[in-house]
Amino acid sequence: MTDIVIIGSGNMARGIGTRAVAAGRSVQILGQDLAKAAALAAELGASVTSGPVDFAAVDGDIVVLAVPYDAARALVTGYGAALAGKTVIDITNPVDFTTFDSLTVAPGTSAAEELAKLAADGVNIVKAFNTTFAGTLVTGSVSGQPLDVFVASDSDTAKAAVESFVTDAGLNPIDVGPLRRARELEGFQLLIMTLQVNPAHASYNWNTGLKVLA
Repeated sequence: MTDIVIIGSGNMARGIGTRAVAAGRSVQILGQDLAKAAALAAELGASVTSGPVDFAAVDGDIVVLAVPYDAARALVTGYGAALAGKTVIDITNPVDFTTFDSLTVAPGTSAAEELAKLAADGVNIVKAFNTTFAGTLVTGSVSGQPLDVFVASDSDTAKAAVESFVTDAGLNPIDVGPLRRARELEGFQLLIMTLQVNPAHASYNWNTGLKVLA
């Protein structure tokens, strides 16, 4: 039985996969490009397996949608009831990447909530990792500070599973409440992204971390 299935084989899949291996979890990478998924699995470690996105049964208890928002919508729809009983992590930021000036979801909702509407009964959507950049996940910290991972869901059980994974990965989980808090998480990450692409902040280079100090 695989602990964590990551759908996607890009930079965020690499970052989250690195943390999953560090947490001692068994990992499988699923991708449309089988060669790319296999290469990432081999990079992450000999125990990491790979496979296709075939909309069949999913092995892992936690499924990470490490893909853009539109692709996540297609995955949730395509897998349907195969995700029932799973904890499904939505990492997406529905940003208009042509302008970095707005979100592509309507006011009063979020990507996570829209995915929950599409999901089959019994699928537990959790918003997490949308405020962590891929490169920082590989190291797990910025300037010696462990990354904060904000976690939102309507399922306390699913939140607890994600928080346990985050803790074991050497990161700091913060429970921000129900799934609707994803609206604020996605909006704030849009602001952070505008700083990354702003020439006035050239030193950021997608290597910043959002941290709550107490």
